[in-house]
Amino acid sequence: MLPTTRPISLAALCLALMVACDRPDSTVKPAPVDSSYSPLPVQNRNPLLDKSPMDMIYYPVDYPVLKMSGKLHSQPIARVIYSRPDKDGRIIFGGVVKYGAPWRLGANEATEIELFRDVSILGQRVKRGRYVLYCVPYENRWTIVFNGDLYTWGLKINQRLDIYRFDVPVTLTNSRYEVFTMKFERLEKEVGLSMAWDNVYTVLPIRGIKKGSE
Repeated sequence: MLPTTRPISLAALCLALMVACDRPDSTVKPAPVDSSYSPLPVQNRNPLLDKSPMDMIYYPVDYPVLKMSGKLHSQPIARVIYSRPDKDGRIIFGGVVKYGAPWRLGANEATEIELFRDVSILGQRVKRGRYVLYCVPYENRWTIVFNGDLYTWGLKINQRLDIYRFDVPVTLTNSRYEVFTMKFERLEKEVGLSMAWDNVYTVLPIRGIKKGSE
């Protein structure tokens, strides 16, 4: 007479399967470790990034913050778009920037100024609008030029489209500006667009911006 077999319960079958799965498979070996591996170096600066980054300055100086915070709802009064080259140990004026030759007041694309109202600069009325801004530097003065040939690059300036020209004196500073810098600043009775690089500083006075209008 054959021995009686007892049915295996579902719980016992599940337990047996779990135990079998937990047993290590002696035929599986761990992957070898490559002792020559080293993590890739972190790139702190993309070599393709422009060395003369583009900047945008406004008047009022803190216009973007005022606009985003809801404290100002009107247009800015003026803004300038330019690129900021480094001195990088070079002789700037009389060297990289030639005396008596047009200079783009920055690097890369031509510098642009936009006026959102009519103003007066050194006795000349300047109409609101957008202009290319460049200069012709000399040792004791700069000739600042407003030009109508927008969206140009580099030194290819069409001088036939010059609209306004202004002569401003330059000052030699005791400190050096390593990066070409432009900014708007409040003068006594007007606003000045100051420009500085190396030890040379000049300012273009702009009238027609009443104190308190910003």
